[in-house]
Amino acid sequence: MSDRSRSPYRSTRRGTGGGGARNAPPQPKDPARRAAYDVLRAVHDRDAYANLLLPATLRERGISGRDAALATELTYGALRRQGTYDAVLDACVDRSLKSVDAEVLPVLRLGAHQLLSTNIPPHAAVSATVDLARRVIGHHRSRFANAVLRKVAARDLAAWLEVVAPDRAADPVGHLSVVHSHPRWIVEALAAALGEDPAAGPAALAETERLLAAHNERPQVTLVAKPGRASVADLVAGGATAARYSPHAAYLAEGDPAGLREVRQRRAAVQDEASQLVALALSRVPVEGPDSLWLDACAGPGGKAGLLAGLAGQREARLLAAEIQPVRAGLVAQAVERSVRDAGRVVVADSTSPAWRDGAFDRVLVDAPCTGLGALRRRPESRWRRTPETAAGLAPLQRALLDRALDAARPGGVVAYVTCSPHLPETTGTVAAVLADRADAEPLRAADHLPEVSGAAAGPDGAYAQFWPHRHGTDAMFLALLRKR
Repeated sequence: MSDRSRSPYRSTRRGTGGGGARNAPPQPKDPARRAAYDVLRAVHDRDAYANLLLPATLRERGISGRDAALATELTYGALRRQGTYDAVLDACVDRSLKSVDAEVLPVLRLGAHQLLSTNIPPHAAVSATVDLARRVIGHHRSRFANAVLRKVAARDLAAWLEVVAPDRAADPVGHLSVVHSHPRWIVEALAAALGEDPAAGPAALAETERLLAAHNERPQVTLVAKPGRASVADLVAGGATAARYSPHAAYLAEGDPAGLREVRQRRAAVQDEASQLVALALSRVPVEGPDSLWLDACAGPGGKAGLLAGLAGQREARLLAAEIQPVRAGLVAQAVERSVRDAGRVVVADSTSPAWRDGAFDRVLVDAPCTGLGALRRRPESRWRRTPETAAGLAPLQRALLDRALDAARPGGVVAYVTCSPHLPETTGTVAAVLADRADAEPLRAADHLPEVSGAAAGPDGAYAQFWPHRHGTDAMFLALLRKR
């Protein structure tokens, strides 16, 4: 079994990393590994998001080129495979891994990733990681790291998995949890969302395993051309490729998205294709009567609002984007800035107790706060932060938001309930709970408004839409479309 990454690194030789800021501070020795270590520490200590912190760290330290690529590979690789590596490391320490100091663990995980999932030669991986350890955790503890990593280097990943992973036949969920580096409860939740039953044996979890494997692959960068401000042709001219599904999307195979003029000018942005499609589906549902006022009830950080504002402006409609957190509302304002006909307006508001009157809107989007289990490719640390209790704690808020969104829609209007999670209590469970208490709303077949996408229908009678990384190459977005009677 091989799990080698696509990293181009075959030795520890690095380029000069040219192109950094002229006035950047002096770089530490081995800037790539130091940056990866610092980001992993921040993720652990401050609940930082790697996808936000790593690019900022690289810019601030003037790290570019091969060093930036190595730092990215090490950071995301260590986070994605943390569960697997921790199982291996636990077998290589004399005591429980839980007793190892928090500042030492990132060093061990970085070393394990280099040894088990890259083409860096073992002696170089150990040497470079121990040298990093001396500088960040001290000489004494670096000897401990050296001893542990030499034990890790004694086997390749396939051999280690034979040792540390539970038997597939006896414990199929535990086996997938260790092999594909997901907490056990998430494996069970994803299997349930896919309609697979672990009790039926290992073969019954075939699609679940494909999904888990997809979460550990590097996702491509997807861009959105904001309607009326940029086109897919503009993005293609800048080196992107037209996307498979969304008419506003393009894929960027490599490079910094900010290298495109349209992105720098905020005429285009980074946005997952499924995120675009759920907004498009809302805009496509026919409504009788007026279609002039739209609402994005949970707009931060603004990706869907930016797209909806352009679509609304092209129809001479207006979008009100509501966000409860002022800082995120500022990001929404940037996203809708200079939309067609200046259609987007932003307000800081709590959509569970809003100031607007009931029945005011023709179309309403509720992109509800959720566990984010649909974006584990892009935010791998989320799998280690979320718990079943996290999901249970979000349920009242999700239901309240959907309930108030239905209140905000006029009769004949339409509401889109969206989560970036396929977890059933957050998706079909939330919709069913709200509809059970209301007689004024009915589900529409969401997949009917996404004709370009196959295999997305989900839920009772295929009423909802569910995107999947392993099927569609997108985040696992859920969509329910509800008509207000």
